[in-house]
Amino acid sequence: MDSVGFGPNGGLIFCIEYLEKNLDWLKEQLAKLEGHYLLFDCPGQVELYTHHDSMRNIFSKLTVDWKHRLAVVHLVDSHYCSDPGKFISVLLTSLSTMIHIELPFVNVLSKADLIEKFGRIPFNLDFFTEVQDLSFLLEHFSEDPFFQKYRKLNEALISVIEDYSLVSFEVLHVEDKESMLRLMKSVDRSNGYNFQSKEESNFQLLMSMAAGGDFEYDKIAKIQENFIGKKEPDYQAEMDS
Repeated sequence: MDSVGFGPNGGLIFCIEYLEKNLDWLKEQLAKLEGHYLLFDCPGQVELYTHHDSMRNIFSKLTVDWKHRLAVVHLVDSHYCSDPGKFISVLLTSLSTMIHIELPFVNVLSKADLIEKFGRIPFNLDFFTEVQDLSFLLEHFSEDPFFQKYRKLNEALISVIEDYSLVSFEVLHVEDKESMLRLMKSVDRSNGYNFQSKEESNFQLLMSMAAGGDFEYDKIAKIQENFIGKKEPDYQAEMDS
């Protein structure tokens, strides 16, 4: 950043573009890890995935030319569910990224234990994970004139999201083993890892996973019961202790 005079965002974009132009180095490093399950922890700068081409080109090289099977895990803070305007923004970002990157996607509402940190969510959790009937969100916008002024715009944005019907969410509480395993299974299903097994005894299990054997409420039941509609936690008291 100091040598080229870029700020944090410009520096990050420069690094990704530099990596794109030097993929031979990446190929050499990956060759040392043949047979391993790889996790790429990518930068969180949203424009790298919504409209900038470098990350998409790198992913394309990995999948098309080098034959890696990839799935994108897109993490979103769950507390955005408590604000209809922010949740619509999250949906648009997720949809734009899915269309631009063109890979299997697993969208995740993370930090589920903090889902109501900044306010109550207006519906049950499955409303947000399944992303259906978004018009109900409009009724929960603030009476602030700013939101009312852009109501028609929000209606149009909701229509776009529902027309594509691509976005849905898993829920993650990182301290809950069952939640972690459920997410791992979803990711393994998306990138095809489950279907590498040649064991005949695993056939029915694999078919169940391919069909999405879990009922939707099973995915969110514990989160719904433990963290939604409960008494507001005293975060300041926790910090003081």
